[in-house]
Amino acid sequence: MICAIFLGITSFESVKTEEVKWLTFEEATKLHEQEPRKLLIDLYTDWCGWCKVMEKNTYNKKQIAEYINENFYPIKFNAESTAPVEFNGHTFEFLPEAGRRGTHSIALAVTGNKLTGYPMTVFMDEQLRIIQPISGYLKPAQMEPILLYIGGGHYTTTEWEEFKQSQNSSF
Repeated sequence: MICAIFLGITSFESVKTEEVKWLTFEEATKLHEQEPRKLLIDLYTDWCGWCKVMEKNTYNKKQIAEYINENFYPIKFNAESTAPVEFNGHTFEFLPEAGRRGTHSIALAVTGNKLTGYPMTVFMDEQLRIIQPISGYLKPAQMEPILLYIGGGHYTTTEWEEFKQSQNSSF
């Protein structure tokens, strides 16, 4: 804060954006074995315009990136990549027959076969069980309560609508 005041910056919005420290599935697995933590998985494709907008406008927002880095193991995964992936004791492969361009089987697995479009944000708990896949672009104002709800463990005790109504922005 002192540096921001000294530099004459009145809003942290104008300070350099924070970056989510994206991991691969394999990197997240190793970290998870040492210290279990929830996962946030960003499923995207190279051709998805809204995926790029979400990266720029939502994931690069300082408060969101910091919260994700502190509370989740964030995984960014191209759902059309063809390399095998090791995760949670299983090997997942690309399925050329799935979808118009093919789809990686791990994208189907982590969504519970509910991959309906891109971007797709998937949350998993510390036991690597699916909490919720969310399809579509999420603005920062939409992402914030979801992160707080899941990251804070409120999803285990409070209904979403009740939680959402009780929230004031904390970022």
